[in-house]
Parts: sequence; structure tokens; C-alpha cells
Amino acid sequence: MTKEPAVRILVVDDHFIVRMGLIALINTEPDLAVIGETDDGDQAIALFEKLKPDLVLMDLRMPRRSGTEATRHIRQMAPAARVLMLSAFDGDADIHAALEAGAHGYVLKSATGEDLIPAIRAVAAGKRWIPREVATRLKSRNAYEELTAREIDVLNQLARGLANKEIADELKISEYTTKDHLKSILAKLRVADRTQAVTAALSRGIIRL
Repeated sequence: MTKEPAVRILVVDDHFIVRMGLIALINTEPDLAVIGETDDGDQAIALFEKLKPDLVLMDLRMPRRSGTEATRHIRQMAPAARVLMLSAFDGDADIHAALEAGAHGYVLKSATGEDLIPAIRAVAAGKRWIPREVATRLKSRNAYEELTAREIDVLNQLARGLANKEIADELKISEYTTKDHLKSILAKLRVADRTQAVTAALSRGIIRL
């Protein structure tokens, strides 16, 4: 009986210890094999083109090019590519962005090997993998009205600690328009003040510090 070839995996994570741990874990499985690794989204794209792995295990947040951006580029380049997103962040905006970019699954870094290995096998086999806790966070997104790009710009300035006048100057809009955006942001995020707005936006992955 002919043995099935191992699933060929590219591991992408900007934390060296995490990346080495993932590689060691995956390589203990006889039906899985790591064929490449990198800490960078741009390099992930280059390695994907060179190695043509069966699956990319992709870190969500990395300097320069994020995992979401790298995933979108890879899927545009190779529509059949299989990507499993791995992240320490469970914000609904992060999850939504990853899946919208073309990831076929989303696994939290808090997951054990018993959770990760089945996820890798499932995604490599053409299935989707959304754990219950991830699905719950994604479902909660439906309860909120989506922020506009300009409202997110204002939120990013809020997170820097800028006052309304400073935000207006930074974004080249009027102070009245800034106040209008703030009112809309508070309503959409269902919070009472600026501090709560920033906290909620960070928690959900809408903005990053």
C-alpha cells in the first residue's frame, strides 16, 4: 500500500521561540512536514512562490507586512492556496479581516497541540476550521454597526491621546466634523466616553497601538 505524502507546511511567525515550537510540534507528526519558515510577511510570499507548500500556517500580526496582507496576496496569486491563521488576538475585527483576506481557518495561540494539529489537517484537506470561541467572537460582530474608514482614522488619533482640535488638524477636517465622528463612534461601539472607545476598539482589533 502506497503511503500518502506528508502535508508540506510553511510556518510564518515573527516570534522565534513560538516559530521553533510550532516547527517542533508539527514535525512530530508523520503525515506533516515543515518545508520552510520565516518571520516576515513579505518573505512568506516569496517562500510560497518558491516552495509551493500545501498549507501556510500564518501569524496574524507581524511588522512590515501583516499576516492578513500576506494571506490576501498569496490567495490572489494562487487561489487554491490553503492558509491557517494563528493569532494571540481574538478580536472580531481581526478574525473577520483574516477570513475576508482568504484564510480558511483561525486558531488562537492559546490552543494546545491537540487543537492545532487537527486544524492543520482539516484546512490542508480543503475544510474550514473555526473553533467555537472564535465563532462566538465573530458572531458578536453582527451586534455592532461597522465603523467607517474615517471613524477608524479618528479612533487612531484618539488612541494617541489627541484632543478634538488636534485630531481635526491632523486629519485636515473641521473640529465640528471631528465631534460628529466621535458621537457616531461612541454610538456604534456602545460606549460612554473616549477612553472606553479606545479600549473597546483595541479589544476588538479595530485599531492597534
